Amino acid sequence: MLSIQNLSVSYGAIAALHGISFEVGPGEIVTLIGSNGAGKTSTLRAISGLIKSRGKILYQGRDLANLPPHEIVAAGISHVPEGRMIFANLTVAENLAMGAYLQKDKGGIERDRQFVFGMFPRLAERRQQVAGTLSGGEQQMLAIGRALMSRPKFLMLDEPSLGIAPILVKTIFEKIVEINRQQGLAILLVEQNANLALEISRHGCVLETGQIILRDSSAALRENPKVRAAYLGGV
Repeated sequence: MLSIQNLSVSYGAIAALHGISFEVGPGEIVTLIGSNGAGKTSTLRAISGLIKSRGKILYQGRDLANLPPHEIVAAGISHVPEGRMIFANLTVAENLAMGAYLQKDKGGIERDRQFVFGMFPRLAERRQQVAGTLSGGEQQMLAIGRALMSRPKFLMLDEPSLGIAPILVKTIFEKIVEINRQQGLAILLVEQNANLALEISRHGCVLETGQIILRDSSAALRENPKVRAAYLGGV
């Protein structure tokens, strides 16, 4: 579904990605793990068109490299950014409406909204609440729900556990799996909690200093001594 080929990103003279390549198949969850500064967020931002890149970003055979972000959303890719980036001064309902800005059919938008409320009942309870007053976990639910309102076929999640109370992290990851199963969405997951990320994904890539140094099934990566020592607490 997504084929990244020789993708490079630079910020001025600083290279963030050095020609990385990987694939995500239909309905798969693939995770990118690595330390801070490894290039994980830059990868997602390049796919979303938020930063310039070199190389190919083939989505269902079409090269999306350096297209404007709204065209990439229209193609079926949605991005839940690090830090959630909700519209803090808008209500929950208004944030969801912003996610549906490319959709035209009111009936379809309402079905999408009800799916989100069914997936995240707390959002239904707080639909008229100003989003900036939600807890971190509720804001993450809202960010995912907003992304789903664009009817993506491919969902990217950047650090969904960041800044969330531990009691809610498991819930968020259970919902990611549920969305994958119910909607059949392919998911590219960036997550520093490597244990959780590898537990729910099918394949994984390990990024170090802008390069993929390991690529394998998630089960194999969890058993890899180097991965265990560097990212899984040596367990």
